[in-house]
Amino acid sequence: MTNAFSEMLDTKDVILADGATGTNLFNMGLQSGDAPELWNTDEPAKITALYQGSVDAGSDMFLTNTFGGTASRLKLHNAQSRVRELNRVGAEIGRDVADKAGRKVVVAGSVGPTGEILEPVGSLTHELAVEMFHEQADGLKEGGVDVLWLETISAPEEYRAAAEAFALADMPWAGTMSFDTAGRTMMGLTSADMVQLVESLPNPPLAFGANCGVGASDILRTVLGFVAQGTERPIISKGNAGIPKYVDGHIHYDGTPELMAEYAVLARDAGARIVGGCCGTMPEHLRMMRDALDTRPRGDRPTLEQIVDKLGAFSSASDGTGEDTAEPRERRGRRRRG
Repeated sequence: MTNAFSEMLDTKDVILADGATGTNLFNMGLQSGDAPELWNTDEPAKITALYQGSVDAGSDMFLTNTFGGTASRLKLHNAQSRVRELNRVGAEIGRDVADKAGRKVVVAGSVGPTGEILEPVGSLTHELAVEMFHEQADGLKEGGVDVLWLETISAPEEYRAAAEAFALADMPWAGTMSFDTAGRTMMGLTSADMVQLVESLPNPPLAFGANCGVGASDILRTVLGFVAQGTERPIISKGNAGIPKYVDGHIHYDGTPELMAEYAVLARDAGARIVGGCCGTMPEHLRMMRDALDTRPRGDRPTLEQIVDKLGAFSSASDGTGEDTAEPRERRGRRRRG
């Protein structure tokens, strides 16, 4: 399938994605507990500024303001009947910004978790999850996104449901999970497990990887875990700008633009083809990431020690696979998933 995202993968050595959505919107006045997606219609100028900030900083692609755009998430704000509208408008604003950029910029339709737990652990059925993801995907497709972008997923069941929905929508997609629990997702998946999951799908993503999580060091250890499985599928790394800390009653991310520049180069050298930021990553971070990727030559794949030296210590002793180094599944003993 040929599309703008796959064409960019074919023509660019590394793609710079965008940074944070929530952090930037909070700085524009969004209040805690409010639905960012409502700003697509209520504050379109601010959403335009959000997207434009990434483009002006040099990003090759950006994600739409639709992370919580499923019916289950919008129901918390009595907006479950507006799924198609809010996703379509969020995408249309993005399409307008990208088309005026003067260069090729990919618009990725952000799709976050439903906020519910699928059967058999939870009560959400596979069929309903597919239906919700399909509804959101159709709205994003109608608004003109180039690719659907699943992110911050922790359960394999939800990843599979989204993949099925995206096939029904007849849209290319990419998908990341968040490895924020001692190297695993909240539901216990390791980086090796995710590679196996992705390759087992009848409708696999064009690219896969990790986003959010704990900090820049941890996500690079996860990237190395993906690479250790021998995958040839493009890898995504969208890490937080440092570690979140409470400062004067607010969450602050301590990652400087200089640190994120180091992270971007290390992510590229580790094997990521799409590099971006997540929580706390602002345009000033992206500008330095862009400059570093453009001016610093590709190096050898970094070791864990080099990552720690450049970005700081890992938040846990291992990556969840039972060893301190990322290694192929066949070299590890059997472990029960936590």
